[in-house]
Amino acid sequence: MPRPEIIVGDDGLARCGWGAVDPEYRRYHDEEWGTPQHDPVRLFEKVCLEGFQAGLSWITILRRRPAFREVFHGFDARRIAVMTDDDVTRLLGDERIIRHRGKIEATIQNARATLDLDLPIDELLWSFAPRPSSVAPSTFAEVPATTPESTAMSKELRRRGFRFVGPTTMYALMQASGMVDDHLAACHRSARTAAA
Repeated sequence: MPRPEIIVGDDGLARCGWGAVDPEYRRYHDEEWGTPQHDPVRLFEKVCLEGFQAGLSWITILRRRPAFREVFHGFDARRIAVMTDDDVTRLLGDERIIRHRGKIEATIQNARATLDLDLPIDELLWSFAPRPSSVAPSTFAEVPATTPESTAMSKELRRRGFRFVGPTTMYALMQASGMVDDHLAACHRSARTAAA
């Protein structure tokens, strides 16, 4: 049976169905997802974690995020960029994170690519943010998996040496960092509904 599009919580607030049941998802939905994020470290973290999420549920990543932050030095790109094959081997044995060699190596490569940028990562990522839509989606069927902007972001990041940054992953990044607001119209977090 499909999850309802909107669920009203015990606090009386209507939420997107995916973010209403699990307590950690609910906190993430209410405090992070769709909130504009401009901090370069947190944006770099989102690039990496969205890459780890590919093929998995986001709650899997969210529950492991404290461990990811620990093993990847708080997502300090300078510290990650000097990690070695020995570090990769060590992380492949750490059950607290997703033990996928390609994704671990991509995080190290993405740190190096971040340090090679000729502009801050927040400026680069936000340069692809689409113009805000005046209409909030009513159902998740109306929410795209990719957009021309996420495809362009993916292409540019790949050109600059980033990995695990496909168009779908980059659209998820846009949602998570508030470049787009895909909270459903009936959700209390929808900025467009609140403005109306």
